[in-house]
Amino acid sequence: MSNFANMDLNLLLTLDALLTEHNVTRAAQRLHLSQPSVSVQLAKLRDIFNDPLLLPGPRGMLPTARADELRQPLRDAIELLRLAVSPVSHFDPTKSDKIWRVSASDYGESAVLLPALKGFRIAAPFARLAIFETQPAKVGRKLELGEIDLLFHTGDGIPGGLRRRKLFDETYRLVSRVGHPTLKKNPGLDEFNQLEHVMVSPDGGGFYGITDKVLSECGLKRKVVLSVPHFLFVLSALATTDLVAMLPARLIGNNPALQIFEPPLEVPGFEMAMLWHERSHRDPAHQWLRDFFVSAL
Repeated sequence: MSNFANMDLNLLLTLDALLTEHNVTRAAQRLHLSQPSVSVQLAKLRDIFNDPLLLPGPRGMLPTARADELRQPLRDAIELLRLAVSPVSHFDPTKSDKIWRVSASDYGESAVLLPALKGFRIAAPFARLAIFETQPAKVGRKLELGEIDLLFHTGDGIPGGLRRRKLFDETYRLVSRVGHPTLKKNPGLDEFNQLEHVMVSPDGGGFYGITDKVLSECGLKRKVVLSVPHFLFVLSALATTDLVAMLPARLIGNNPALQIFEPPLEVPGFEMAMLWHERSHRDPAHQWLRDFFVSAL
């Protein structure tokens, strides 16, 4: 209780900025204060918590174990205070000129964002939408800092500590060009394994995916002759060569150059989810954006 009695909101805001930036100068810029003022407040915080909180490091300041413990509870408390004192306002998307920032892979762009784009332009004609490539190592931090509003991601490898809503389950289909010289109907396992396959390897250079895992459990192996980092290239490669691919069904659409078959083995699909940070959860504008994407699918 003695710590709480000696605390004021400005000190908590300063601590939050310092734990975000790990740098006194950048924290001062974020708070619109002078660097000496922030240094003085850091000294007060160190006395209150009886801990150095931030220590000099090779690339800025490093948080102590106590500072790491404080980071999330402090951020949550500040967000709740902000919501408590902010007037609840109705969000009107038809009048908003907000810039929304979302992160998605090229699959997410095709399966979620592209189908929703026309409706988004009608529902929010003055708003702008910026789409960023997903960077798994950084996206959680960007959501935390408010640099990204939403993340569209498959069920695997989702950053922890985020709000999440399932959008749909995806399944795989075997795809080739129309007029493929040997693929005329749903293939058997032997024919499937003799076909020349292209696969998407998001990290680049991989020739082993979920289909290969299922085959290997049966003691079988297919012929993967091309590995690419993006789905868009796969669609073009299928339309112009005799390669085939196991693709998510929503990605294929109604492409007249392609034909779709049931694969001769059961390959587990995946879940597509929408994720956001707690800091945005109760914001009326953000709630509208999330509801829009759910209804657009």
